[in-house]
Formats: sequence, structure tokens, C-alpha cells
Amino acid sequence: MKIGIASDHGGFELKEFLREYLKKSGIDVSDFGCYSLESVDYPDFAHKLCNELLKGNISRGILICGTGLGMSITANRYKGIRATLCNDLFSAIMSRRHNNSNVLVMGGRVVGKDLSVEILKRWLEEVFEGDRHVRRLNKIDNNIGSV
Repeated sequence: MKIGIASDHGGFELKEFLREYLKKSGIDVSDFGCYSLESVDYPDFAHKLCNELLKGNISRGILICGTGLGMSITANRYKGIRATLCNDLFSAIMSRRHNNSNVLVMGGRVVGKDLSVEILKRWLEEVFEGDRHVRRLNKIDNNIGSV
């Protein structure tokens, strides 16, 4: 598995921490920026990661900004990206089991380092349940529903 990771300045410190954690865990990780605490625009880095994921150059992605909201909004503009903002364990677990999330988003100013590692571990371990959830994801991807 190859994981991509990116952040803006608000998520830079958490990105660096998680990048090192992934490397120490033996997981291949590609860093798409940013590379300092200097103020940058989060969409630039979300776009880089999402394009690489859609090209198949990475298996899954992690995006981090101050709250996680901006990265989530940007990433979910792409068809085929299921970015889930997970600032707690339950959301991380369910985002994989029911939503087959391929991008984990966290808030660097919301989640502490210890919790971020637990969230990441669970998100990487959990398996998509398929079944009824496939039907629901297809409705999202195809913009169909019964409303």
C-alpha cells in the first residue's frame, strides 16, 4: 500500500508527525506538501493528492488542514474520491466500513497526535463491508436518488 499525504500550514505539524509514523511503520508514503508553516492555500495540496490518487499512483490519501473542513470540501469535488473528515475513532471506523473512504481528512488544530495515530491505524485496518453500501455509493457517484 502506498499512502499519499498533504496539508496546508494549519496541518503541517500533524502531517509531519503522521508521515514519520507511517515511515516507521514500514508504509510507503508520498508527501505532496506543504513543506513549512508558511501560509498556503489548502486547495492546491488537496488537488495534488486527489489527482495522484485518481491516476493510481497512491492507494489512499491523508489530507490535513486546520479544521479538516476545507480539505474535505475540496477533495469531495472529485468523482471517485470519498474523503471523510474523521476527528474521532468511530468516524474513522465507519468511514471505511460503510463509505469505503479513500481519503482520510483530519483537523491539525482539532486532533491531538496520540488520537491522530489511533484514527489513522483504524482507518488503515478497517475493511469495506460492501453489500447495501455499494448501492448507496453508486447513488452518490451517479447522482441518483429517490428524492
